[in-house]
Amino acid sequence: MCYSLSTSMEKKAKLTFCGGTGSVTGANFLLEIEDKKILVDCGLTQGFNLADNINWDPFPYDAKAIDILFITHAHVDHLGRVPKLISEGFRGKIYSTKPTKALASFMLEDTMGILSKNIELGLDKIYTEENVKLAISLWEGFDYHETLSITSDLEVSFLNAGHILGSAMIKFVYNGKKILFTGDLGNSPSPLLPDTEKVTDIDYLIMESVYGDRNHESRDSRRKFLEEAIEDNYNRKGTLIIPTFSLERSQELLFEFNELVENNHIPVMPIFLDSPLAIRLTEVFKQYKNYLNENAQKAMHHDKYLFDFPGLHNTLKSEESKMINTVPNPKIVIAGSGMSTGGRIVHHERHYLPDPNNTLLLTGYQVVGGPGRLIQEGLKTVRITGEDVTVRAHIVTISGYSGHKDSDGLLSFVEDTQDTLKKVFVVMGEPKSSMFLVQKLRDNLGLEAYAPELGSSVTLSC
Repeated sequence: MCYSLSTSMEKKAKLTFCGGTGSVTGANFLLEIEDKKILVDCGLTQGFNLADNINWDPFPYDAKAIDILFITHAHVDHLGRVPKLISEGFRGKIYSTKPTKALASFMLEDTMGILSKNIELGLDKIYTEENVKLAISLWEGFDYHETLSITSDLEVSFLNAGHILGSAMIKFVYNGKKILFTGDLGNSPSPLLPDTEKVTDIDYLIMESVYGDRNHESRDSRRKFLEEAIEDNYNRKGTLIIPTFSLERSQELLFEFNELVENNHIPVMPIFLDSPLAIRLTEVFKQYKNYLNENAQKAMHHDKYLFDFPGLHNTLKSEESKMINTVPNPKIVIAGSGMSTGGRIVHHERHYLPDPNNTLLLTGYQVVGGPGRLIQEGLKTVRITGEDVTVRAHIVTISGYSGHKDSDGLLSFVEDTQDTLKKVFVVMGEPKSSMFLVQKLRDNLGLEAYAPELGSSVTLSC
């Protein structure tokens, strides 16, 4: 499918949707302007596994011909295929914000450690230390609002998306027309981050839709629900296990726990951060604390260790992780990964889910078909690390801690720039979420909105 939006007298830009359509993950968009071939994101498509087999299909473009890759933020569904791009000959520039570059090094190394073990698919030849090092050597970090001149008619800048540390919307200005890729938009206000920037003058918008068809609880409600889940688990003398993404969600929850513990809002009990990656990434947050919001910066000024409080134990070594099982209840375990597709959380789930005194707390998006989603939907037996596990534990979902804007938040974001918008392309969502948001934009704002198909192209009038 190709949408034609140009006239013969105008300059043109071509946009191809190479990933991130019909799915929350796998962001990958090709923008062709004049003689430049520019990618926005190169992420992993994730389902039941960290990376689905579709990731190893050939790219629908020549990697050697790509001039620049822009990365919106450091989650692996936006940068996880960079080593594959390198292995297929990409030697252009990689641009992002400075915190994203710092985080990317850890994220790519962690992904390499997992995927390079798959010799059968030849991933050991793609996810190599050399390819990761080469990617970082091609990478350059910029500040928000710093302008990059790509050609005489093309400028690019980064706007704060408020999703995770360093997350950015990428704004292209070509021949006076403005094209904005949102990446993932933050669920503002965040305990840690500034709000998503308002945009008011965009011509073409490529936007996410993870929660395009539903809304979150209020900020007050999510803190209340978290306290209730903790107290309920404490009263039952159980173990509260929280699958969480190593980047941002872990740090955000730690910030919330810090507030709850220091203000005596929850009972004292051991709290384990059982995620080596999250522990390492937290050091980047300290390094780039000026990218946090005012409240978080003030807290860091008064508290040397923003993510350290009585009862918190960081378990870097696997031996330390195994010892958690010997600690008497009640206790809390925060571990990766957020969708229960790998990481240390799967071992805790296998151990603790069969006990009705325990609680599994889900705080983020769960991919269709993944273990977390199946548990969330009420399945009583789930296969985890090759074993069938009976689910008797309490299952609690708090959507207010999602790092993504909800349906009303997405609508409000677009509303700020509706007067200038020519087209909206809704991506990075399950089909029902994307189509719901498309219809909402059409009905509420009278906009031309589309949910493009994978591989489709659009010609933009500039």
